Amino acid sequence: MKIKNVLLSIICLVSLFTFDAFALDLKEARISGAIGEKTDGYVSAITNTPEVNTLAADINAKRKQRYEQIAKDNGQSVDVAAKIASQEIISKLPSGAIFMNAAGAWVKK
Repeated sequence: MKIKNVLLSIICLVSLFTFDAFALDLKEARISGAIGEKTDGYVSAITNTPEVNTLAADINAKRKQRYEQIAKDNGQSVDVAAKIASQEIISKLPSGAIFMNAAGAWVKK
């Protein structure tokens, strides 16, 4: 039952970021290589500009809130919820997006 709840929460999270106000900017930032998805469920600013840093911080703050709720609902740690979500987010990245692989290297999808 908890796995089902986690998966449902992850689907909601992914759709949240698909329709988020930052969605177009996030998509462009991902494809341009300005922002990369990490395996811990958060993004990292690869290009060090104020706009990219602000976008990454805003996305990470929203994700953290959502991961905290998912963790609370499912009786697990925030880190576990975030790592599960990261797998789903990375699997749905468009071609050209940057993500961190298991070895810690930035790669293009």
